[in-house]
Amino acid sequence: MPERQIVPQVRLASPAGRWILVAAVLGSGMALLDGTIVNVAVKPIGDDLGATLTDLQWVVNAYLLTLASLILIGGSLGDRFGRRRVFVIGVMWFAVASLLCGVSQSAPQLIAARGLQGVGGALLTPGSLAILQTTLCSADRARAIGHWSALTGIAAAVGPLLGGWLIQAASWRWVFIINVPIAAVVLVVAARHVPETRQTGKLPRFDVRGAVLGALGLAAVTYALVEAEGGRVPTTVIAGAGVAGVSALVAFAWVERRCPDPMVPPALFADRTFTVANVVTLGVYGALGGMIFLLVLQLQVVAGFSPLRSGLALAPFTVIMLLLSGRAGALAGRIGPRLPLIGGPLLAAAGVLMLSRIGADAGYLVDVLPGVVIFGAGMTLLVAPLTAAVLAAVEDSRAGIASGVNNAVARAASLLAVAALPTVVGLSGDDYEQPARFAEGYQAALLICAAILVASAAVALLLPRRRAPVPVELAA
Repeated sequence: MPERQIVPQVRLASPAGRWILVAAVLGSGMALLDGTIVNVAVKPIGDDLGATLTDLQWVVNAYLLTLASLILIGGSLGDRFGRRRVFVIGVMWFAVASLLCGVSQSAPQLIAARGLQGVGGALLTPGSLAILQTTLCSADRARAIGHWSALTGIAAAVGPLLGGWLIQAASWRWVFIINVPIAAVVLVVAARHVPETRQTGKLPRFDVRGAVLGALGLAAVTYALVEAEGGRVPTTVIAGAGVAGVSALVAFAWVERRCPDPMVPPALFADRTFTVANVVTLGVYGALGGMIFLLVLQLQVVAGFSPLRSGLALAPFTVIMLLLSGRAGALAGRIGPRLPLIGGPLLAAAGVLMLSRIGADAGYLVDVLPGVVIFGAGMTLLVAPLTAAVLAAVEDSRAGIASGVNNAVARAASLLAVAALPTVVGLSGDDYEQPARFAEGYQAALLICAAILVASAAVALLLPRRRAPVPVELAA
């Protein structure tokens, strides 16, 4: 077992604590911002680069694929070599890849650069939460996670608005280039104010087989789902990729159970709260990723909204996250995650059902705003308690890997949803240029998303009653 390295406890209210929170929020917020800002840009990207719907799915999924495949490695690297060091490397990598996205001249170039972006995101994302969990005093962590959830959620929510404005004022390319100055600020703050933490003593070996099998499994399954309705790849190839992907994921689970130093320690899932919270994460973020991808296209393709107006349409989500996420985190610290994780998905499902009514004659105040508000309230209620529950279920020495597992689940859920939903409802090719055809698939897809959210609430019933996510004593 790694030795326990005691880190000076930092109060969140102190100048040092606030700077640590700023670094964590800006870094992970940049990655989350990129995950949502691109949704507004997919149609302008398709128009400019002559991309098909399948290409646009890959513009989103290339990022999610490398992020989900490597984020566990990113958490392990942080625990081993220093959480601040790996976080900083990830920020620099992300900035360079963002610049490459901004100068891409074809869909394949952009897809490749998006894959590189995901590598940077996999290095920085788990480190942001692990830094909070291993440097702040235990009494402040639930509130810090609430603030982190609120502020990074705002970054994700403001993405469509910022993306729409950048597209209208300049070009879709700036939705990527904007990451470069943000990354510069993060690097300065991290270098000056974030202490280094890592595991010490005998460290586990890297689980190379697990990493390779997990990445190959996700890649093959995603490829099969995305290309299933594209008509560009023979059916036998698609079927072969699907079988290979599922086989690799089964082999991944088998290897992890037998590996002495697994990338995903099965012991983590012995805790019921950790397991249930990650299953809820799978459902919630799958519904979120698929719904947002199709909603923004629906607003632009069918309802005739401009990129800026479609971004503004989601602005109330930003306000709700800003006002209430911190309180949701504090509430979970008092009563436990069970009730928020039941009520949040149900409320979000109601919002999705309302948004499914958007059509060609949609008005913002009647058809868009109510659904956005209800959906935003549901997500606000559940995000902070979900994160706090996952981290509180493990020892601090495993904060990096626990954060990595939860983030990998969330990204994989979005990845598979964006890949599968269009195929399931029969959308492909240039359907995003045919309003009537796209609207039919959109409505069916959102009904599926609502059903997934209801199922997630049902899973949350398995959480222990009134188990508050109170963090353990500080150790790294």
